[in-house]
Amino acid sequence: MPLSLHRTPALLRNIYRTSISTTCLQLSTPTIHLKTPSITNPYTTMAPTPPSALTSGPTPIVISGPSGSGKSTILTRLFKEYPSKFGFSISHTTRAPRAGEQNGREYHFVTPETFASLVESSSFVEHATFSGNSYGTSIAAISAIAEQNKTCILDIEMEGVKQVANHPTFPRPKFLFLAPPSLEVLEERLRGRGTDGEDAVRKRLEQARREMEWARSGEAPHDRVVVNEDLEKAYGEVREFVLGEEKKD
Repeated sequence: MPLSLHRTPALLRNIYRTSISTTCLQLSTPTIHLKTPSITNPYTTMAPTPPSALTSGPTPIVISGPSGSGKSTILTRLFKEYPSKFGFSISHTTRAPRAGEQNGREYHFVTPETFASLVESSSFVEHATFSGNSYGTSIAAISAIAEQNKTCILDIEMEGVKQVANHPTFPRPKFLFLAPPSLEVLEERLRGRGTDGEDAVRKRLEQARREMEWARSGEAPHDRVVVNEDLEKAYGEVREFVLGEEKKD
């Protein structure tokens, strides 16, 4: 998800395969209003009523956390362990497919015009733009998983979490934040992967700092925060949360 800090790598996409604002142009006489698509405001028109599958089916789960927190590892394991219980939403994007990627598998690849039209029709529960490419999670993609009586899991970044939490009609999901023990540990993990240059590591660390501060601020909607210091322990906590088997205090 270019450097994308909010989209899951293609590995996770392969684990589960399913399938505006008004700009006013002021002229001397008269004033002309041109309606142009915009993806700045996530809700440019009245949001449609969500499909019945979303209101009567399993509650979606939003999992967020910095790059390097272990989301991909934990979710890959979760999908392998419970292939009939969980489904992964496939996002739309305007970026070009990479080698080996297939439309409808890793992403739904669309033109900028189509993406803007989907935004204008309030088809996305969340969307954002990174490095000149737009990404969005459609309500239809989530509903398609709910119709199979599976729990849809969304792996999105901070701005997407805010949009989902504030969506006017989308049923409230469950929110989990996966955090590293510290920024220092996260930096060690990112550098240890050896996949990012210095500039990319700095950007990821800055994004992680913002996400972790927000998670601690009390303004975030997270129902649970899991610190991934030990992978087995963290996986157990995430599994309990998504299965609804958390121990009561």
